[in-house]
Amino acid sequence: MPEFSTRTLAVLDDTTDRERASDGRSRFGVYLTQHARDLHDDDGPLPAPAFAAAVWRIATGPIMSPGYVRIRPDLHHLAPAVDENGGLVLHIDVPLRHHHLAHRPHSLTDWHDLTNAWADDHRWPILVQPDTSTRPALSATAHLAIPVPGDLISEPSTHEPGPRMTVEAKHTLAALVRFANTHAHLVTDLLAGGAR
Repeated sequence: MPEFSTRTLAVLDDTTDRERASDGRSRFGVYLTQHARDLHDDDGPLPAPAFAAAVWRIATGPIMSPGYVRIRPDLHHLAPAVDENGGLVLHIDVPLRHHHLAHRPHSLTDWHDLTNAWADDHRWPILVQPDTSTRPALSATAHLAIPVPGDLISEPSTHEPGPRMTVEAKHTLAALVRFANTHAHLVTDLLAGGAR
């Protein structure tokens, strides 16, 4: 089971990838083969940003469950996407409780906790929309958009799934996970806002 901390937003689960591999090598590699149509552009490799976004989508839920990339359960969204200029941007959605806000609404319902399957200590609460059948609710989410440096990722050398693409995809995902984790302080700062 992945270990998360205030400095960790995502982790790679190589152990489960090997242990559950139906081909004996990589479960993620099998998923790349199953989603081959998403991994090429006019019979050639995708540009680096599109390849990174595609392999992230394949490596996370709901496509892979459990995912090869595991995302900290208290985040509502963590994924790269290609922007309108063709660059890669990392998007992170962080649900904020009322005590994180500068002005705290008193008559509105806040997010509700779900039991967290990842940790018994409830350190990473999973927040869901509240029931609005009896009271109005305010569910605030902060959206971070962080440009990914172009030299962090590279174009794949092939458009055919197989061992070489799996290695290249894993290198791309490792770079993106490291990049996300170097920005964990932004999430920590948002969540610490309630301690002001």
